[in-house]
Amino acid sequence: MLNRKFEGWYYKHQLHDDVIAFIPGRAESGAFIQMIYSDGSRQFDMPEPSVRGDTIRMGGCLFSPRGCKIDLPGVSGEILYGKNTPLHSDIMGPFRFMPMECRHGVVSMAHTLSGGLTVDGVYHSFDGGIGYIEKDSGTSFPSSYQWLQCNDFAEPCSIMASIAHIPFCGSSFTGFICAIVREGREYRFATYNGARILAADEAHIRLSLKRLLLEIDVTPSHSFHPLQAPVCGRMTGTVRESTNAKINMRLWEGGKRVCDLRSSCAAYEYVR
Repeated sequence: MLNRKFEGWYYKHQLHDDVIAFIPGRAESGAFIQMIYSDGSRQFDMPEPSVRGDTIRMGGCLFSPRGCKIDLPGVSGEILYGKNTPLHSDIMGPFRFMPMECRHGVVSMAHTLSGGLTVDGVYHSFDGGIGYIEKDSGTSFPSSYQWLQCNDFAEPCSIMASIAHIPFCGSSFTGFICAIVREGREYRFATYNGARILAADEAHIRLSLKRLLLEIDVTPSHSFHPLQAPVCGRMTGTVRESTNAKINMRLWEGGKRVCDLRSSCAAYEYVR
């Protein structure tokens, strides 16, 4: 069925503190759509998807970089996406050519939204909201990692960051990827470009690269919602994600502050 045991996509829709994300995917244990939103998470078993290029069809649902149509029990609607914001190059860098337990991809750091969804009879408008799309594939999620994503700031800016335990060729290391897009410029911190981790725990991340310094303070929410996660190609694991973590992101270049931004609606996972 698959070349790499599992693959899944993450389509996030946000308007202020209203967040609904869908995770369509397939694994050796079957096809699925997961949904995470402010009130919890849901799991839907689905027929085998049709994946053609960047378009995924599953039952009555459709996902693409141009928008999504949803027809699930208790959840329906359509959201259109504006122009995507891809990264300048693959976020995995040279590791995309190597055998990895999990491969990560960023489809769009940010794009405008129009339309909405009805959930249990309540309509959620995302007109004027902002979206994000990423993809994962491989055999398993890392045994320990932290991941965050946010584009809900007072000024246009998007960030995704992940720090994980990476098994590699009989050994292991701590790998990380982080991308920030602000005012048309991309800032990237990664294992493969010489960046360094100065600190990393549940509440604080500090990365450096030459003249750049990034600090992220995280206040995790108590409302983490369960999601199924792949283990050896089957969706038998569980991770928990929050849609309303508080973060303070500060970026300096050459000792000069580039930005100091806050949000109370960041997506965040911390697995140990």
